[in-house]
Amino acid sequence: MSSTLTMPATQLLSPEEKKRKSYRRLIFLTWFLTLDLIMFGAFVRLTDSGLGCPDWPGCYGMVTPIGALADIRAAEQAMPDGPVTIPKAWIEMIHRYAGALLGLMMIGFTVMAWRSRNIIGRTPWLPTFTLLAVCVQGAFGAWTVTLKLMPIIVTIHLLGGMALMALMTWLAAREKQHTPINPANKRYSPWVGFGLVLLFMQVGLGGWVSTNYAALACMDFPTCNGAWIPKMDLVNGFSLVRGLGELPSGEAISQSALVGIHWVHRNFAWVIFAYLGTLAWRLRSDPGLRGPCHLIFALLFAQLITGLTAIFFQWPLLVSVLHIAGAAGLTIAVVTLLVRVYGIRPAKVSQAENLQFA
Repeated sequence: MSSTLTMPATQLLSPEEKKRKSYRRLIFLTWFLTLDLIMFGAFVRLTDSGLGCPDWPGCYGMVTPIGALADIRAAEQAMPDGPVTIPKAWIEMIHRYAGALLGLMMIGFTVMAWRSRNIIGRTPWLPTFTLLAVCVQGAFGAWTVTLKLMPIIVTIHLLGGMALMALMTWLAAREKQHTPINPANKRYSPWVGFGLVLLFMQVGLGGWVSTNYAALACMDFPTCNGAWIPKMDLVNGFSLVRGLGELPSGEAISQSALVGIHWVHRNFAWVIFAYLGTLAWRLRSDPGLRGPCHLIFALLFAQLITGLTAIFFQWPLLVSVLHIAGAAGLTIAVVTLLVRVYGIRPAKVSQAENLQFA
């Protein structure tokens, strides 16, 4: 009996349990890197580093900015206030390196999902779809550079990152044990799904604000430039196919168009607050749903604080990154809630695996 108690936890696991454990660890590690990459992508955008290397996938044809120093310095001398500098080149390339690592990790767990599907006990199609999604996301990353930060492409790239976060959260949430929920609450799954749709709409509006540099179009709150309904040009503000800072005609985008972009994002936030807040309040009494519901409450409050701070302090970098992180956190919370309400079967974990994770 004593020899069993002193045996290392890894020796208590069967080969099948070790494979399941390795798969789960890779899923959770990839989930964490996805969240980090979303936040770093916001940092790239907010430091205007998206064109730090104006070609793709390398930097002036080189694997690292070290080999492109001469080209970078020449571009910086020709346009000192332009988008190409050595720090911005490194920021952009580190983002690309992290994206490549994320793709490799997704290849890894997809291969494991197919090879060990009987042991893991899950269909491999969700990991496969996630791998395809990251390939599409990589393509939009390339187009973001080659199309010179075209607003619609940058916004879709942000939405793609949040979609990857949702898929990885789905994969991770079904591998985690949780308290069983009240079966009567499963009827709320369409309502939670609709809440996720609304959240993605708000993320898209936030991306549209950021990529059009409309964050400071309204400098007061709760009014916008002293009016509840300010003068704004919604038609041109939400014209989708156009270059950065331009109208479809090629003219510079007007201030009234930027005000319209900001005003719509700001006011749609109240829809998100009301809907997700009410939904979380209704489901919070279920022990199996209490965790994600409380997280939704906390993140809604945090989003309000960071949004107001960004306005009153003129969009400081840290606050802006935290605002994007809050949107990713809400995505995680709502998807986790959806997985539990929908009734996805949690992974079976043996006693030996529980001992090792403890």
